[in-house]
Amino acid sequence: MVKNITVLKGDGIGPEIVDQAIKVLDVVCEKYGHKFNYTEVDIGGCSIDKYGVPITDEGMSKCKAADSVLLGAVGGPKWDNVDPSVRPEKALLAVRSELGLFANLRPTKLFSQLADASPLKPSIVGNGIDLMIVRELTGGIYFGKRRTEVVDGEKVATDEMTYSEHEIERIGRVAFESARKRSGRVASVDKANVLDSSRLWRAVMHKLAEEYSDVEYSDILVDNTAMQLIKNPSQFDVIVTENMFGDILSDEASMLTGSIGMMPSASLSSTTLGMYEPIHGSAPDIAGMDIANPIGTIMSAAMMLRYSFDMAEEADAIENAVNKALDDGYRTADIYKDGFMKVGCSEMGTIIASNI
Repeated sequence: MVKNITVLKGDGIGPEIVDQAIKVLDVVCEKYGHKFNYTEVDIGGCSIDKYGVPITDEGMSKCKAADSVLLGAVGGPKWDNVDPSVRPEKALLAVRSELGLFANLRPTKLFSQLADASPLKPSIVGNGIDLMIVRELTGGIYFGKRRTEVVDGEKVATDEMTYSEHEIERIGRVAFESARKRSGRVASVDKANVLDSSRLWRAVMHKLAEEYSDVEYSDILVDNTAMQLIKNPSQFDVIVTENMFGDILSDEASMLTGSIGMMPSASLSSTTLGMYEPIHGSAPDIAGMDIANPIGTIMSAAMMLRYSFDMAEEADAIENAVNKALDDGYRTADIYKDGFMKVGCSEMGTIIASNI
């Protein structure tokens, strides 16, 4: 099978971690008889430096033409003071919007080999952590109207959170369908005691819950969800929520596993086109030092094979290869403890690739 992948390495550690994912994908091609064609496109700060914009029109066209997009990370202090309209992060919002990537899937699974790396007590993590946060990605406050104006002699800033019924329904269906493939439970997160947008969110989700009667459904307020993720994360299977709440909660959930470097994500459209990336940032303080953890990016590549290319066996092979590397005692700096073998970014990628 031949697939075309647009590669957005980005800034900071982005090029290092993406190179390791490609190293693993190349072995998958060799073992399973596939061919992946890679097209590199600048995004984020490196694109601003070259072209004055976080992504060019040509680069966006290459993303749209691909079978899938693989992303590293964007941004860094170097570009903190550029015009807000061309900040590196603007490219991510643009790609999500232009490609129709409305659903963000962020699995949070505690590898048994790393249970002692979790900041939670053993009595809590002993019950296991394996949940999926389904975040709406192209609506809400991040895409709403915004303005800053002067009122009575002082600046007043406004950001609008807007959701329509069809936006809520389509992300809800992704959550319910995901739950059917997992443990059959959906928790819908909102702030319906305060926000009109959340009250509409809850009403639409209740209609869907009637349609998906085989899935156990519950409502939970966002502040309670934040507490329960720390108190008892094993109670959750699939969590579905709007854009900003999902952004915050998924970052909180990622730390339950001990390192944000372990966590992949998938951003999906209504077609098979998706964008796959680790959830961490560009970490410019360690860029070029070969110490970044590439596992989140490698696991994102596995999600790409599973969700966009329908290559479940190949995705399993990557996940099993990661597990074997951890079983064999290899650790990057962020997950290292005495008694294990510390390896760099490139070596970890080589080890995982050799396990395919």
